[in-house]
Amino acid sequence: MTERYSEIDEVIAYIHQRIDEPLSLSQLASYLAYSPYHFTRIFKERIGLSPLYYVSSLRLQKAKDLLLHTNWSVRDIGLEIGQQSLGTFTTRFTERVGMTPTDFRNSTLEAGSQFRSLHNLKDLRSTLHSTMNQYGTIKGNVQSTIPFDGVILIGLFAKPIPEGLPIHGTLLFSLGEFCFTGVQPGTYYLMATSVSWGMKATDILLPQTTLRTRSREPIVVQPYAAVPYQEVTLHVPRLDDPPILISLPLLMNNFLTRTFEHSIR
Repeated sequence: MTERYSEIDEVIAYIHQRIDEPLSLSQLASYLAYSPYHFTRIFKERIGLSPLYYVSSLRLQKAKDLLLHTNWSVRDIGLEIGQQSLGTFTTRFTERVGMTPTDFRNSTLEAGSQFRSLHNLKDLRSTLHSTMNQYGTIKGNVQSTIPFDGVILIGLFAKPIPEGLPIHGTLLFSLGEFCFTGVQPGTYYLMATSVSWGMKATDILLPQTTLRTRSREPIVVQPYAAVPYQEVTLHVPRLDDPPILISLPLLMNNFLTRTFEHSIR
């Protein structure tokens, strides 16, 4: 089945090729000979994000790469991705990645340690779900287009992009069913990615090749109403997938912390 608005693939490729250049909404719209209004509407319908928000997400992904692979200052990296203010860059990075640029740069050793701790837990096949209360429940099943041996990080986000801490999140040690309980009424987007046991810490911090999936349509939770069962499939990265901005080691650490707290109760 052909993806709706397939012409958006062309402009996404154009964005990737020119991510280091200034990109305005009118420039992107004119590439397809559309008005800015029409272009924004169909881009958001296809990708889930506005064109310029998508561009800023790719630039933050580039900032993560530069933090780990260069010795540039945080200020210079901010300038490289078009942020003139160090404060603005630090604030936006922290909100969308989950930690400051400096903490992210220094998190390689910690990421490796957390991943080893998860590997030690894998035989327990334990998952930690949200605490049950009077709110909604979201159940589903996650499968994969290709086999892998590792963990799956899955969460509910406020936007159709994995950035910032998920509103609800957990970790699975195998494909299969998942469940979030205590979900307050609202609109959510389901996002998941896999991390194979053979990955290095930098691969986890820069998850550009990990399997992933996301719900194209929002999941609406209403009081006293059942939520449809969610069937999602992990796949290799696609050009139109938004970058994974949230720090995966941060999510791993949150899972390990909750698991430890649960075990000593």
